[in-house]
Amino acid sequence: MLYTTDYHIHTHYSDGNAAPEEYIKAAIKNGFKEIGFSEHLNIFRTDLTWCIDLRKVPDYINHISCLKKNTDSIKIRTGFEIDYYPGKEKEIYDYISSLKVDYIIGSIHYMGENSVDSREDFYKGKTFNELFSHYFEIVFEAVASGIFDFIAHCDLIRIYGHRYQGNPEPFYRHLAHLMSKHEVALEINTNGKNRPLGEFYPDTRFIHLFKKENVPVCVNSDAHNPGRIGEYFNEAYRLLKDAGYNEMCTFSRRERYMIPADFSLLSSE
Repeated sequence: MLYTTDYHIHTHYSDGNAAPEEYIKAAIKNGFKEIGFSEHLNIFRTDLTWCIDLRKVPDYINHISCLKKNTDSIKIRTGFEIDYYPGKEKEIYDYISSLKVDYIIGSIHYMGENSVDSREDFYKGKTFNELFSHYFEIVFEAVASGIFDFIAHCDLIRIYGHRYQGNPEPFYRHLAHLMSKHEVALEINTNGKNRPLGEFYPDTRFIHLFKKENVPVCVNSDAHNPGRIGEYFNEAYRLLKDAGYNEMCTFSRRERYMIPADFSLLSSE
């Protein structure tokens, strides 16, 4: 049996629709070994209803800590998904340095004042190739910042199904190189299947590039309701198997640990 984990989960502390306890029940029911909570956090904007209220950060950490102490049937991890802004590395680092968490996810939702995933209007009147290139430049900076343990949906710019005209492989090849160099893990985010894109993040054609660079990997649901814990994971595991992966990463107290992943144990369904 695979050692299954899901580290990208949002509860009612940010934009999820249920309490942490409900996700834990779902994870146990589905045979998961570890579950990790990662509320959206933006330290530069207080007007975002989909992010945790900074005043509630201690309550959230204490809540998950209590669940850890009182739950024996699954390991529970505490994390945050933090918005990265170029040039704001020191402020982000200073804020998270005092947080007692197991991992920090970096994400890029904003290019300037606007988010790339809230409305498709963002893309109107713009050249997608230029947006794609600029987005990846920001991702490159986030990886090189040394702040994050892994990057969420590293090509979120694809969310509405727009396609790069040409060959995007060099972007993914360079990203894989940087992740290896700076010891940042790759997330296979299955929630892209529920978006207009209809595919995982990152573009699955290029997963082999990350294996070639020996970039550690984890599979996450980005669940905003308990029913999506572990959604599409078998499909993601098969992609990792085909790319040559035979282990995945886990996190505890900002340390990364590798565990064997025997994908031959997958069912044929």
